[in-house]
Amino acid sequence: MKKKHDEPTFFDDVYDVVKLIPKGRVTSYGAIANFLGVKSSARMVGWAMHGCPSKLPAHRVVNSAGLLTGKHHFDTLHTMQSRLEKEGIVIMKDKIQNFKSVFWDPARELKVK
Repeated sequence: MKKKHDEPTFFDDVYDVVKLIPKGRVTSYGAIANFLGVKSSARMVGWAMHGCPSKLPAHRVVNSAGLLTGKHHFDTLHTMQSRLEKEGIVIMKDKIQNFKSVFWDPARELKVK
């Protein structure tokens, strides 16, 4: 959905960041919100992810503790975990075990040079 004159919406901005998350890495709703300059809008990022286009790597967006809180929005409860495991991410009890080592922070990784 676009605003008048095809201006990007907040959701479009979220999707643009999600497209850039590298394979085998994850980020959080809050990290995306912080990067977009709306630090307290992690829930809005989650709302955007709820209805995101199917081509996006939505499985790479988790909560700030590394929990697979978005798993209910996939075809099955195991889809998110399965996709992450195929990328080499270790998960136990819905939590990424090596979270700090696979965390991708868009504010750090996408610095304007």
